[in-house]
Amino acid sequence: MEPMDIVGKSKEDVSLPKEFINLVSSESNDVCNREDKRTIAPEHVLKALEVLGFGEYIDEVYAAYEQHKIDTLDSPKGGKISALEMTEEEALAEQQRMFAEARARMNNGLNPQKQSDSDPSLES
Repeated sequence: MEPMDIVGKSKEDVSLPKEFINLVSSESNDVCNREDKRTIAPEHVLKALEVLGFGEYIDEVYAAYEQHKIDTLDSPKGGKISALEMTEEEALAEQQRMFAEARARMNNGLNPQKQSDSDPSLES
């Protein structure tokens, strides 16, 4: 069977080796750092593929990325703030806001008694 022949396989059956993902991720991070950026962008991944000698995959990866952009614009979540429309600073601020919300949900879920102890109006 050819490596790209995925007919008859579920998405779970078709995956990349973890070593490959780690290698590309690490090189993408290095490319990102060399450009003094904080967030790995698709361009960093494409450059990493080139540096690692996987240049023959760049066109296919880029095409998949373009299709992903089209698919996500058509999705129900398309109305949310798009990372493609944000500056790096806006994306970082949004990420920090989301982390803060997650921490608050986690802390409220783990310590529900503390909130009711401190606010008598919440007692029944």
